Amino acid sequence: MNKKLKKPTSPKLRKNPQKKAVCSRILTIAPKKPNSANRRIIKANLTHYKVRITAKIPGEAHNLQQHSTVLIKGAQIHDLIGVSYSAIRGKFDLFGVVSRKTKRSLFGVKKNI
Repeated sequence: MNKKLKKPTSPKLRKNPQKKAVCSRILTIAPKKPNSANRRIIKANLTHYKVRITAKIPGEAHNLQQHSTVLIKGAQIHDLIGVSYSAIRGKFDLFGVVSRKTKRSLFGVKKNI
């Protein structure tokens, strides 16, 4: 029996769950056809080896600029062409979403008591 090998969805992370990266450009792109908005993305270089990736910045507003450090994870972003990574909010230089009440763990916000 031949088992079909599964192709990795985030090959540039080299089987790691997350990797540290340094931002080189911050820009916005438009999604594929039925959707419309301006999605914020970053072009970043992984710190451990010279690989350039594009990653989405989730949530509203961000504080990133050139040379900021971010944590990158693999993610399927279906409406953005060529983007298969996402930045993690609340780690390194990317702050959490301010005044977020629901789904706080995805956006790096502590619980306010």
